[in-house]
Amino acid sequence: MGTTQQTDQHRSAHQRRRQLLEAADRVVLRDGPKASMNAIAAEAGITKPILYRHFGDKGGLYRALAKRHTDALLSALKAALDAPADRRARVEATLDTYLAAIEARPQVYRFLMHPADAAAEAQLPEQGFDVGRHSAPLLRRLGEELAVVIEERVDLGPDSTQLARVWGHGIVGMMHAAGDWWLGERPCSRAQLVSSLADLLWGRLALVDDRAGSPGL
Repeated sequence: MGTTQQTDQHRSAHQRRRQLLEAADRVVLRDGPKASMNAIAAEAGITKPILYRHFGDKGGLYRALAKRHTDALLSALKAALDAPADRRARVEATLDTYLAAIEARPQVYRFLMHPADAAAEAQLPEQGFDVGRHSAPLLRRLGEELAVVIEERVDLGPDSTQLARVWGHGIVGMMHAAGDWWLGERPCSRAQLVSSLADLLWGRLALVDDRAGSPGL
């Protein structure tokens, strides 16, 4: 009986946490980086202390939202890499998937990457998140995940693990910096940016062999 009750309580807590994250998402989609704990609690129909009880603090809520969106982005990127196409097309599809994601939900992107700046500009009474403290781990996770995919799929020689990590973090850094600039200024179409970034990456990618037995890159 005890184990069954604990399982039910855990399931209920997990479901409640998901509901709170969905409420937070709705506020972020509306308010972007200006989203506050007060607004999120109100959207969820609870008090702010209850919200803190579930996530610890604002950093805990941010990390939970970041994981939620990073998981979804990684799933989409891997699907692009698995598409039945040649390597150049898959590279372009992967770049486009990332850019399409930040274009489709710019408020979410700005919340995750620029919350402290927005809060400071708006002079909000509630302090913004420390963007460097929280967004850097998000980008590192993307880099490490991409490195694993690269090492699994292409033959980079005896230093494959190290080189795959260099490539993974380098590609994520490029996508992030170029995407951030593009989303703010829109100097060209998304298709033009994808093609230009693919050109930049293509030199060495065009030369390496797929790893035997892998779906290839």
